[in-house]
Amino acid sequence: MQALEAAPAPLLYTYRRCPYAMRARLALLQAGVAFDAFEIVLRDKPAEMLALSPKGTVPVLRLPDGQVLEQSLDIMRWAFLETGDADGWWARAQSAANLELLAVCDGGFKHQLDRYKYPERFDGVDSKVHHREQAVDVLLRPLDAQLQSTGQLGGQAPCAADIAIFPFVRQFAAVEPAWFGELPLLALTRWLDRWSSHPLFEAAMPKLNSGQPLPFPAPRS
Repeated sequence: MQALEAAPAPLLYTYRRCPYAMRARLALLQAGVAFDAFEIVLRDKPAEMLALSPKGTVPVLRLPDGQVLEQSLDIMRWAFLETGDADGWWARAQSAANLELLAVCDGGFKHQLDRYKYPERFDGVDSKVHHREQAVDVLLRPLDAQLQSTGQLGGQAPCAADIAIFPFVRQFAAVEPAWFGELPLLALTRWLDRWSSHPLFEAAMPKLNSGQPLPFPAPRS
């Protein structure tokens, strides 16, 4: 009897330092989805990725049935729901408070973060300090307030909202680490420190050779 050919793994076009791609990798790993990864070069994006997703940004996930997911939150949703979400990572992220934090993270906070980190890319940008303070007010203070009671956005256990927002807060903190460390946001700082050294994050951050799809390393047991 001829052996059945194994179904192809989902293929994720990714970039190691992109926070949107980070959240996709974190979700796929946490959900236990085996996938191939194609580490792109920003100045030489693969034609295959652009054919699937002309927007030209990562992450992009090609599923075995040919379906293409182009948005990081859609990839996260698919990963958790495809595997049954037995541990409730996706479900716990759907509270009204978490959905509001996610919307602010991807909206007002990202707007301020870009102008704080890359002011040279934008015309008419106010001072970095202005955008830094706006970013703190729009997301970091509300996030700290929500984390004070439980330490995670999923309550006593983490959820998809934690790993969706963490990469962006990490990027913000890295612009001026000394200044960030002096912020009176202790719950947020503890949360960021825990996620920065979390085994799941370490598993999501290996350096991959670019230019070819490779099986993404599974987390060490």
